[in-house]
Amino acid sequence: MAEKLTPSALDALFLEARTHNGWLDKPVDEALLRRVWDLARMGPTSANCSPMRVVFVKSPEAKARLQPALMEGNRAKTMAAPVTAIFGNDSRFYDLLPKLFPHTDARAWFAGPGKETVATTTAFRNGTLQAAYFMLAARALGLDCGPMSGFDNAWVDREFFPDGRVKSNFICNLGYGDPAALFPRSPRLGFEEACSIV
Repeated sequence: MAEKLTPSALDALFLEARTHNGWLDKPVDEALLRRVWDLARMGPTSANCSPMRVVFVKSPEAKARLQPALMEGNRAKTMAAPVTAIFGNDSRFYDLLPKLFPHTDARAWFAGPGKETVATTTAFRNGTLQAAYFMLAARALGLDCGPMSGFDNAWVDREFFPDGRVKSNFICNLGYGDPAALFPRSPRLGFEEACSIV
């Protein structure tokens, strides 16, 4: 049985963690992004399908390519963030299943005529799960996150996934958040409002 996390760990992951809109002028190095990936990739996906792909937008040139795709309200904060992760889903994730799920022919579950819907649904569901794991891993390693969906997916796909195989899901600014730029925390639904036990 896994040990419980400490209260400070729960604070870092959930209770005190916030969605950041302002960023300190402090870089995020590649080694830290690699450590985040190495944690996040361990989260479960169906048949270990692991469809998420990530482009880390860091350079001024890459930020300039991303900027026109952003809704106006997301531009300044994204340009100020040290890194913006573009989370995408590989539509042909199943081509790697012989490596990732080698004990059976899992590729046959998703590849071929009539299986497009199940493949698309599987990629989206599991890629979104992986992006959530990534954000928790980033928080666990001391980074702040600013996820958003206010952007032109088609533009981002043309610029950053030009072969058409990967489709963008959402983006997330990463870095060290400026507490002075935080809004008051919004309410959350209580158990009785959102849950039932049957």
